[in-house]
Amino acid sequence: METAVTIIHILVSVIIVIAVLLQSGKGASLGSSLGGSTSSQAIFGSAGPATFLTKITAGAAIIFMATSLFITYKTAHRGEESIMRDLPAVSAPAETEAPAAVTDETKAAPAPAAVVDTAKEAAKTEAVPAPKE
Repeated sequence: METAVTIIHILVSVIIVIAVLLQSGKGASLGSSLGGSTSSQAIFGSAGPATFLTKITAGAAIIFMATSLFITYKTAHRGEESIMRDLPAVSAPAETEAPAAVTDETKAAPAPAAVVDTAKEAAKTEAVPAPKE
């Protein structure tokens, strides 16, 4: 429906442009060659194109305004439609675990035997007291 109204809107706008260009202005214009003169052999008849082109312009302007309002209304009141509606929702990425904090429990964990022996020997040679466990 919107496509049909848009096509009508474009056609009516072209008709308005043509009708305005055909109307006779203050000087000699395109309208004078198509019946703006007083010749009896004019295309639009002896009454001239003024009444015919005025009616066409007025009718086209009314249709143009109606289609403009319709297109504006339909554009403003579109639903939350999306081409992405069929895709699954993307969840937040998995949070990575923060490094474990040093607690009393981690301090009390026994160290490997080789590390303990090396630490005790280094403490003896440097005369630094070994940490109390």
